[in-house]
Amino acid sequence: MHLNNEKRLAVTFFVTLIILGGELIGGYLSNSLALLSDAGHMVTDAMAIALGIVAARISRRPSNKNATFGYGRVGLLAALINGVTLLIIAFFIFYESYERLISPPQIRLSVMLYIASLGLIGNLLMAFVLGHHHGDLNIKGIWLHVIGDTLSSIGVIISGVVIYFTGWTYADPIASALIGGIIIWGGIRLVRDTISIFLNLTPKGFDVEMLVKKIIDMPDVIDVHHVHLWPLAHNNIAFSAHILVKDRSLSEVEETKKRIEVMLRENGIEHSTLQIECSSKTCDTNLYCQVNGKEENHGHIH
Repeated sequence: MHLNNEKRLAVTFFVTLIILGGELIGGYLSNSLALLSDAGHMVTDAMAIALGIVAARISRRPSNKNATFGYGRVGLLAALINGVTLLIIAFFIFYESYERLISPPQIRLSVMLYIASLGLIGNLLMAFVLGHHHGDLNIKGIWLHVIGDTLSSIGVIISGVVIYFTGWTYADPIASALIGGIIIWGGIRLVRDTISIFLNLTPKGFDVEMLVKKIIDMPDVIDVHHVHLWPLAHNNIAFSAHILVKDRSLSEVEETKKRIEVMLRENGIEHSTLQIECSSKTCDTNLYCQVNGKEENHGHIH
């Protein structure tokens, strides 16, 4: 699909609303908790997509004096709200499942299976629109939500088939409980990942010690200290460090700095701040740094 991310999200949001409306009506008419549980999941997905669209637009705003790092973390607030909502909905699904296990109601299977089948088709369509190769983690997160909906629709259909052939109505609350499990699993992961970023914990998949070793192994580098690696947003990683080098001219230090930056980019870090320090108390008189258009001899290179 030759659509940009926002158009993909808009198409997905529209399809989600159609499926949501169908499942709410179908769940009410058929008296199927599994179908209503899936509709509850669709509500959170609609919220996630809507917030994703808003966050995508806000995050494109350039940095300014009020947000020098930009607005990349706006999407994290949306993700945190969505994750908490998932957990709340899962709680109500579990509670209602327990009530129906005690007293199973009568279910209109024809309506249940018809709506669930339409929901499955809609979810497959959304998965196709979003695609499965994502450079944007915001899109990938929503795609994972859609995959969860697809599995939920399959669960509703399977429970309907079981009831049709066996008359075992417990299949409906059991299926809804499984759907609740899918929702709560996704919600916990979402909340955990967003809190991890807000706390500036080391991003998953990054090895600080390995990065430090690669820098120390470079020519002219003596030591690395005051190392910090943190996520500015879910797909924007920052790195800062003090690099102790042998006394060199500015041009030689710049070459060392460029080699470090190239290595960091190859390891998924685009934003880096490196402070170069001399190995002796008195730096080479040729070592100057250009900072904000002024020459300073503090050894800082940004």
